This record gives sequence, C-alpha cells and structure tokens, in this order.
Amino acid sequence: MSSIEKKPRLKTSAMIASIAAEGQATRAAPFGHALAELARSKSNVIGMTADLGKYTDLHIFAKAFPERYYQMGMAEQLLMGAAAGFAHEGAQPFVTTYAVFATRRAYDFIHQTIAEDNLDVKIVCALPGLTTGYGPSHQAAEDLALMRAMPNMTVIDPCDAIDIEEMVPAIAAHPGPVYARLLRGNVPVVLDEYDYRFELGKAKLLRDGNDVLVISSGLMTMRALEVANALAADHIGVAVLHAPTIKPLDTETILREAKRTGRMVVVAENHTVIGGLGEAVARTLLEAGVTPAFRQIGLPDQFLDAGALPTLHDRYGISAGKMATTISAWLG
Repeated sequence: MSSIEKKPRLKTSAMIASIAAEGQATRAAPFGHALAELARSKSNVIGMTADLGKYTDLHIFAKAFPERYYQMGMAEQLLMGAAAGFAHEGAQPFVTTYAVFATRRAYDFIHQTIAEDNLDVKIVCALPGLTTGYGPSHQAAEDLALMRAMPNMTVIDPCDAIDIEEMVPAIAAHPGPVYARLLRGNVPVVLDEYDYRFELGKAKLLRDGNDVLVISSGLMTMRALEVANALAADHIGVAVLHAPTIKPLDTETILREAKRTGRMVVVAENHTVIGGLGEAVARTLLEAGVTPAFRQIGLPDQFLDAGALPTLHDRYGISAGKMATTISAWLG
C-alpha cells in the first residue's frame, strides 16, 4: 500500500454565478420561466443555445416547448448565423450562451449577420462581468463596451429576478437585435421593495439622497442599495439611479438627477471602466455642460484573477463593503 494518502478534492466556488447573500430572497431561473410564459402567447418565439441550455436557464423553455428549442452544440458562430436565418424567416430567436463566447468568439457573426440587417434576435448571456471566478477565459469584463459599439444593438444589464422577468416581454416587443446580460440560477429579488417596473430605455430613481448619486446597472444596483443603507447610519445620503438599459441611455433622467447641486456622481458597474456605463454617463454629462464631481467604481483595465467571487469582489472594489469605504473616502 502506498504511504501517501489521497486527500479529498476541495470544492471551489469559482464558477458559482449566483450573487445572492445568505438568507436573501431569490427566484429560480427567472429568465427560463419568463421566456416560456412569453412563448405561450407568441408562437414565433424560439430558444437557441450552444451546449449551455442548463447553464443559461433555457432548459426551462426546452421542457415546455421542445419543438421550438434548438441545441446547436459548441459552435457559437453557427449559433448566431442560424439565429439570423430563423429571424429572416419570421421567427424571434432568443439565443443564450456565456457572455464571453457571444461577444468575443462570435462577435463578427453578430455584427454581419444580425446587427447589420437589424434582425429581431435577442442574445441573452450568462456570466457577465465578474460573476465567475474562472479567470479571463470566462470573465466578460468588456462585453458592454463591445456591444455598445455595434450599430443597431440595444444593450441591457438587469439587476435582479424582477428586472429579468419584466425585461423578457419588453425586449420581445422591441423590433431589432438586443444584447442582454443574464443572472442565472437562484437570482436575488431586490426591486420588489421599490416602486419599480422595467421599461426599455428608462433609468429609475430607486431612492433619493443629498450627498451622492450612484448611477448603476446590473448587480451593482444591488450593491448600491446596500451601500446606501449602510452609509445612512453615518448620516450620508446616497441616491441610487438604476440604469438597466445601457444603450440607448436615458440621458434625460441622468442629466436631471446629475444637475442637482451638491451631490457627487458615482457610476458603479460590473464591467471594465473602459467603454461601459461610466464612460457613457461621463460623455452625457460633458456634452451637456453638467460638471459635478465624478467618480467610477468598476473593474480595472486588466485581466482579472481566478478565485472565489467574494474574494474577487473585495479585491476589485465592487463588494458593498469596499464600495462604502471608497465612497466615504471620496466624500472626505
């Protein structure tokens, strides 16, 4: 017998995409259930994926409508080309994969076969930004920048299960291509505490405050709300403006809120600080001559580490605790 004992293999949380805190209310697979509900009233809706139906919650749709589900194998370029063909024939494809595979591996196929012809294809992608710890091969830190730059493309970054559920029929009613980020699995429920409904192209003020205006999208809106509650104990008023539609940007609402005197404007995004919501807001303010103190909280312009998500969120400054510390320091 060998004198070397086999050690048990340690489990890793690197690939876990759920960002729900312990005890937080969640809903399972909100995208899959919302798409299946939509398909009951829209016979031209189809679901397509590249070997990732289970990991993008599209398996819910596949079970309800197996004859309208297309598994294309690990071939994202083929997936996008086939979706374009279906759209030319009158179908409305909802296409899922990981965000890195859509925006990096299949970018030219989306650009040439979907966006240029302004086709009615909805591309809904899991693992956006820093929602996996598997390192740069799976971390889509620059997806919003890439898709914002594509003509005809609408770009969405939903916050929670409610945002996702309401986003699905809204983008189905919108003619033309859409790129949407996706939180999968057990997705937190946050926006039920606010008078909120998803509207395509609209930002919504979730709470007000006199000291800081945080403009955020995606999971960073959850973080911003946590920060607002924490800093309220220190008598710091934090307003949170949720901007789920990155393109077209709701410049009217952003300018109205940013013009209020005495507030620092902070843009918080789960994305590189290059080319995403922060730069879109900065351009909006500059072109309008609105010049508040302006800061960004986002991922650095570098390849990110692999590891457990809580550790990485702390390391790169997008956890609620790190955000609160950063904003407090900026206020002096």
